[in-house]
Amino acid sequence: MQKKVLLLGGSHFQVPSVKKAKELGYYTITCDYLPDNPGHKYADEYHNVSTTDKEAVLKLAKDLKIDGIVCYASDPAAPTAAYVAEKMGLPGQPYKSVEILSNKDLFRKFLTENNFNVPRARGYCSVDEAIKDFSNFKLPVMVKPVDSSGSKGVAKISDIKNLESAIKYALNFSRNKRFIIEEYVEKFGYQIAGDGFSVDGKLVFRCFANEHFNLKAGNPFVPIGESWPYNMPMHIHDKIHNETQRLLDLLGMKTGAYNFDVRIDKDENVILMELGPRNGGNLIAQVIEYATGVDTVKYTIESAMGKDCSDLKMVEPNGFWSCFMVHSKKAGILKSVEFSDEFKKNNIVEFEMMYNKGDKVDSFNGSNGTLGTMILKYSSMDEMLTKMDNMDDFVKVMVE
Repeated sequence: MQKKVLLLGGSHFQVPSVKKAKELGYYTITCDYLPDNPGHKYADEYHNVSTTDKEAVLKLAKDLKIDGIVCYASDPAAPTAAYVAEKMGLPGQPYKSVEILSNKDLFRKFLTENNFNVPRARGYCSVDEAIKDFSNFKLPVMVKPVDSSGSKGVAKISDIKNLESAIKYALNFSRNKRFIIEEYVEKFGYQIAGDGFSVDGKLVFRCFANEHFNLKAGNPFVPIGESWPYNMPMHIHDKIHNETQRLLDLLGMKTGAYNFDVRIDKDENVILMELGPRNGGNLIAQVIEYATGVDTVKYTIESAMGKDCSDLKMVEPNGFWSCFMVHSKKAGILKSVEFSDEFKKNNIVEFEMMYNKGDKVDSFNGSNGTLGTMILKYSSMDEMLTKMDNMDDFVKVMVE
């Protein structure tokens, strides 16, 4: 009998998980509320059920008698996967812990209680509550929805007069209608991204990346891409690894993938901004495979199906690699995407557009503003960082 795997979501960034599950010989079932998502056409079966509706997904999973459930590259679906796995006795991460990791206010509270370096932060439901409390924060502060993904609804403010509009913006993207205010963390060097994987609670693999932003984009807090390897000395890699391991121990995590969002300050203190209990989007797993030869998508599927993952070992990246999200700084009709000749010849490994000429496109305010994706390679760290930080010189999106 072919084993059945339920994959939560079929967006562009989730296609690799559907293809991989099929390649591994499983009967693949996808679900979400967007029947036109590209992942569904690769699946054996699709159901129109929202990935955030835990009870509806549980009912579907029971009806279909699934053998495993996967949440790949999606924050909002991670608690659903853990919930269903726990209720059905399937392999997965502890639901309570995934809830903590998936809600910014619960996560900040947990970090504070366990003596991690953490910015002052609090969660709220109302504007009035936040205004009353505002004087307790050192400015500037970040206002974020507690439960959104892809950096949607995030704003940085330096004055109470901008608080109400920032809260309204955040709440537009919150399913729980809650937001968090936290003190802004000045970062030293690049913000740290990338993915890792634990087996029986041990972080056996991690591949840290430099996170890149376009300060001229509609939302300067949405990453435009990640680059490998992370450009800090190995003792900092180890420090981040150890802090992450301490968190996994405290949460009783088991086997599965993680997406990092970390900062270090000038004193080399590690600040865990987020640890997503799932693989990263933005083709992070695909670039990691180019850089290390490690196929974390395969391990994600196999761990959900109860397979032994103990052969996964640490491999350092070889060469210089990045992913880049093609985006527009303004909304309009897409005319063309143009590259410099040298860039096209020397750097592009993969390039895929999700929009066609003549399509209406949005400005880049969240990961949903991604127009296309690229995987790039470079001859040196210097070339990689210079190009990633000045991508407007190499990739031009023309809209009218």
